[in-house]
Amino acid sequence: MHPDIFNVSFKLKHVSVKDLQYHMKANTFLKRHNGPSEQDIKKMLTTMGLNSIEQLIDETVPKAIRLDKSLHLGEGMSEYEYLNHIRSVARMNKVFKSYIGMGYYNTISPSVIIRNVFENPGWYTSYTPYQAEISQGRLEALMNFQTMISDLTGLPLANASLLDEGTAAAEAMIMLFHARPRAQVKANANKFLVSDQMLPQTLDILKIRAASKDIELVVRSVEKFEFSEDIFGCMVQYPNQKGDIVDHSNTAAKANEHDIPLAVATDLMSLALLTPPGEWGAKVVFGNSQRFGVPMGYGGPHAAFFATTEDFKRFIPGRIIGISKDVNGNNAYRMALQTREQHIKRERATSNICTAQALLAIMAGFYGVYHGKEGIKEIATKIHMFAIGLSKAVEKLGYKQLNEYFFDTLYIQLPTGITADQLQHTALEQGVNFRYFEDGRHIGISLDETTTEFDVGVIMAILTKVAGKEQFELNFEALNNNKSSYIQKGLQRTSDYLEHPVFNQYHSETDMMRYMKKLENKDIALNRSMIPLGSCTMKLNAASELMPISWPEFTSLHPFVPTDQAKGYRFIIDEMDRILCEVTGFAAMSFQPNSGAAGEYTGLMVIREYQKNKGESHRNICLIPASAHGTNPASAIMAGMEIIVIKTDASGNIDLDDLKEKAEANKEKLSAIMVTYPSTHGVFEEGIIDVMNIIHENGGQVYMDGANMNAQVGLTSPGFIGADVCHLNLHKTFAIPHGGGGPGVGPIGVAEHLKDFLPSHLFAETGGKQGIPAIAAAPFGSALVLLISYGYLKMLGAHGLTEATKVAILNANYLMHQLKDDYPILYTGKNGHVGHEMILDCNQFSKSADITVVDIAKRLMDFGFHAPTVAFPVHGTLMVEPTESEPLSEMNYFIDAMKSIREEIREVEEGKAERKNNVVSNAPHTAEMVITDNYEFPYSREKAAYPSEWVRDNKYFTPVGKIDDAYGDRNLCACLPMEAYGDGEIKVKTEPLK
Repeated sequence: MHPDIFNVSFKLKHVSVKDLQYHMKANTFLKRHNGPSEQDIKKMLTTMGLNSIEQLIDETVPKAIRLDKSLHLGEGMSEYEYLNHIRSVARMNKVFKSYIGMGYYNTISPSVIIRNVFENPGWYTSYTPYQAEISQGRLEALMNFQTMISDLTGLPLANASLLDEGTAAAEAMIMLFHARPRAQVKANANKFLVSDQMLPQTLDILKIRAASKDIELVVRSVEKFEFSEDIFGCMVQYPNQKGDIVDHSNTAAKANEHDIPLAVATDLMSLALLTPPGEWGAKVVFGNSQRFGVPMGYGGPHAAFFATTEDFKRFIPGRIIGISKDVNGNNAYRMALQTREQHIKRERATSNICTAQALLAIMAGFYGVYHGKEGIKEIATKIHMFAIGLSKAVEKLGYKQLNEYFFDTLYIQLPTGITADQLQHTALEQGVNFRYFEDGRHIGISLDETTTEFDVGVIMAILTKVAGKEQFELNFEALNNNKSSYIQKGLQRTSDYLEHPVFNQYHSETDMMRYMKKLENKDIALNRSMIPLGSCTMKLNAASELMPISWPEFTSLHPFVPTDQAKGYRFIIDEMDRILCEVTGFAAMSFQPNSGAAGEYTGLMVIREYQKNKGESHRNICLIPASAHGTNPASAIMAGMEIIVIKTDASGNIDLDDLKEKAEANKEKLSAIMVTYPSTHGVFEEGIIDVMNIIHENGGQVYMDGANMNAQVGLTSPGFIGADVCHLNLHKTFAIPHGGGGPGVGPIGVAEHLKDFLPSHLFAETGGKQGIPAIAAAPFGSALVLLISYGYLKMLGAHGLTEATKVAILNANYLMHQLKDDYPILYTGKNGHVGHEMILDCNQFSKSADITVVDIAKRLMDFGFHAPTVAFPVHGTLMVEPTESEPLSEMNYFIDAMKSIREEIREVEEGKAERKNNVVSNAPHTAEMVITDNYEFPYSREKAAYPSEWVRDNKYFTPVGKIDDAYGDRNLCACLPMEAYGDGEIKVKTEPLK
């Protein structure tokens, strides 16, 4: 058709293809992702006395480390283009029916939970509940999870989740090692007994963890366990990796006689029918809660569970949710004991875990709430009965089902003349995956919640055809009436579970929907207001990035399926490898680490393996600046290193003289330095290249903590600066949401000389030629949420990624400029600028007004804001990071809130308001505190509730007042008491913690 057919004339003359493409993409993702408009940027720059954003960047980022060319990535896609693209990639995956098991199962995710939690920014954009008063909803949801785990495992204390089953096993081993009684430490008890019937991927993870702590791993059959003075712990799988239910009660009794704790890996669903390990003597019980409504997602993210006895309450890894009291005497939830223990204990921490899988634990907990005891038991019974029927049917075909006792998994020996290859060929033709053992003579079939009568029929049809038979017998009517059990009588569960009211009153969708909404309303998430956390980068988690993670083409893949069934995932992972190598300046990536701390540990183990390969295994000194994240020294200790702390100078920078002195003094044993850039103090240190040179000249490697990559992308890079390894917090810089404390993903990038040592995996081709053993249960870690970062990278493209970095730095400096007269800025660069975050010094107010930095944090809640990072990395400070996604209007609200609080403090300083009884000290103010008939505060109700006029438009009231943290630690109550949802008061334990 000719363009002027409608007598409309237009000219394309003098318009380049590039210009045309730009105008066609006018509705780009970049301007949706970045908060400030072009006009807003001009206003901010004018306010700061700057001519351009380029001037700010030139004065902030040292010239010596600026990239000399743009990222070679191409332009970003529009959201529409990206969603079409990712649809085509999704179709590259083949969704077969998988009966592989091994800790991963198909599950039915209740739609009410998917729609109202998994796909709801009110849940997935919230932050870790360090500020308990604005986190009561997710804290209650996590308490539900803990209670469910405690009930099902038969142990009194559960945490709020770990990363996956394999790493939970490693945490159990390390916990028991650190908790050794004095006599065992004195006797150097360093052997850990492990059943040879553990899941293979778990055994692989245990090997590397044991080696890094000089633990001798003794792998053998449980029947050959011998308990002696040099054994500090033991571990079994129940049911075991072949599905066999073994009675370990005698093993537990013998272990306990020798004061050797037993850790048990178990299947959570099976515990609805099996006697829980806590009842037959286990001291630790752990596993994966994935089959409680969380999709497989090619390996994750899933919430591992971890329960133990109270003997280990001071050693348990991860987070524990407990119950305390608020200032008004009301019960309130909070994180107890291990809250951010790495930042307190640093190299003395017993674990480097500083995150969890909160969002997935919340989903699993809600699954338990929705189904309740009867629902869970019904699901488990159905799975078990189908497995019984299948077992009986396959025997009639000439196959041998070798598990005498089982829950959901059959271990089948093939008839003579039939090979596993033949069976697999036929099964794949029917879109079915089984587990195939290495001997070629045995297969495993694990049934699950989604298994139907038709599915069992398809399995039988496949086995019948391969056996050369023409028909099979499968009598479902007889099966339904069959009361016999393939669980030995002594291991059939008789104890109650999920008796708490919360698990017995929300079984209709209406009730469940309203319950979840009630909890959501108690919290502050990014869909309500800015979360200005320094070091945590709470940026936009765009809907277009999140949408694909609900698609079955991505959710329904087992992590151990054949490669050709996961071509879509592999395409994304390969492309992310290419893009992130360009962004970081590295040669290769590993996506296996499923948290930032796991990335730290992985990077250090890669360095150690490289040095070992060079004949330098004696190198074990790690230098760590005093300003570092607390997980740095904790990870180094986990990797078997010795820590030497490097001083910081008066400007907050690494003291180069101290660094040089200590590097040279330890040059024969120097392994690495761990350095964050920009620094944890929010500054681009001018001497960073000197740091690199000093370490390399003394034989060490440079590990860069990637927590602050949001200030680097497109302007500089770890590889360009000279680092050898860097982990990337995809849940920070690259837009994976924090989910109330997880998921987090921490892939590592490495320089050319280290790529051969990247972690391998038993069930997938990944890692280097001489790769270290797996550090996570799945080959590509939490693969499902990699899609979010992939969308972020593809839609921003080279230009967008760089612009996002620039705006992040601009927003931070605008906030700094507006607040510096009211709050001293602790550290700045040589030109008076900060990086992408800043530290506000609030220490003076303790002296002048008896107002602490915590008081300021709580008062911000009355304005509807989540507090910045409190007292890290410097005591008495707030670390603020607005990110590039916050618009000027929201930043101005925050500025107004901070200035208003400063004026309220000044009223105390000038004697106009009382010390210890003022609007800041008493914050936050609940609705009940404001509307009570007995209002006695020496300031108006309006001042308490509506400190600024704009607050009225979107008022948020905390559900509880200021919480008594000390009370909660003294009186730990980590599971829901029966009174929690009734009229009675919660009875917390009154025994002081030792």
